[in-house]
Amino acid sequence: MPWKESTVVDAKREFVALARAPGANIRALCRRFAISPPTGYALLHRYAEEGEGAFTSRSRRPHHSPRRTPSAVEAVVVELRKRHPAWGGRKLHHALLNAGHTVVPSPSAITNILHRHDLIDPVERTHRDWQRFEHPYPNDLWQMDYKGHFAVDAGRCHPLTVLDDWLGKQDTHSRFAVGLWACGDERADTVRACLTSAFRRYGLPARMLMDNGSPWGSNAAHPYTRLTVWLLRLGVSVSHGRPYHPQTQGKEERFHRTLQAEALQGRRFADLATCQAALDRWRDVYNLERPHQALHMATPLSRYAPSRRSFPEELPPITYGDGDETRKVMAEGWVNFQGREFRVGKAFVGCHIGLRPTTSDGVWSVWFMTHHIAELNLRGPLPRVKIPTHV
Repeated sequence: MPWKESTVVDAKREFVALARAPGANIRALCRRFAISPPTGYALLHRYAEEGEGAFTSRSRRPHHSPRRTPSAVEAVVVELRKRHPAWGGRKLHHALLNAGHTVVPSPSAITNILHRHDLIDPVERTHRDWQRFEHPYPNDLWQMDYKGHFAVDAGRCHPLTVLDDWLGKQDTHSRFAVGLWACGDERADTVRACLTSAFRRYGLPARMLMDNGSPWGSNAAHPYTRLTVWLLRLGVSVSHGRPYHPQTQGKEERFHRTLQAEALQGRRFADLATCQAALDRWRDVYNLERPHQALHMATPLSRYAPSRRSFPEELPPITYGDGDETRKVMAEGWVNFQGREFRVGKAFVGCHIGLRPTTSDGVWSVWFMTHHIAELNLRGPLPRVKIPTHV
């Protein structure tokens, strides 16, 4: 019959009973119980003083901790963590420094304080960042996306986010939250109104990156919509991420996780107005107060500068060079050229496009203002339109 597994207390009690028996060889018993002789003699000595209390484990915590964080400082850390429950030791450390506190524990000490006060979820885990793509100046690229919608008491909220993406002179990113809106839908008019407010305050970016979904694209083969044509008329280039590759907009994905953890998790809102007020407060904290790890713990506002390109209240005219052939896009996006018809998309209906010959016979490049939108091949029975791969 196999031996039954015994507890540590049972093993200690058995060892003491055997060691106190007449003629017991204590060193041999220590070898059999797989303990050192000093440990065995210490247990016997403690049993002589405490009796049965010798079998219970003693705390290894020191009686005095002269290097422990003062209770007043610890209370400040706990209070700040409760205000920002998603901030870790490093963010809290830099936030306390920025607030002017003279005694600030190290990030590891702050993490220990959070553990002592049960302010860290044991199932929390770190997330792997997406591969990063950076740009050399502020407003070179804005990333835009909708976060997953959620219910409010009076309908649903569709948070629309716009983030600046650039690589600064100090090898840091801006990550400035240009816009954060609590939208009631995902329609093009709603996005245009939100972007107009951002353009008026921060100016125009050089380019905007978004996925292939509505309202800024239908699929990779048809990347232009009325909304993206409006951006092109403003002189803002449009890019779309690769289908089924969210890594292209990794900063937006990471921003959405932060937004969920710090502003939305566990909260319920009566309507879009109260939700917008909460998002506005959190956006101020994110841009002005929250230390950002990708910025070497600086704030996004300290790495951002508005664009020098102001938003025009009236759209600029559509013009082309003297050598360009111009055509007006008709219903359903069709264009007549050299006795043939080809389609560039309904997004351009009513606008004029420009056509320029290329070095290849029968191949023309199709332009909308200063943006190359397609190539037209007139060779063969039917003209073929190809969307550039960089769009």
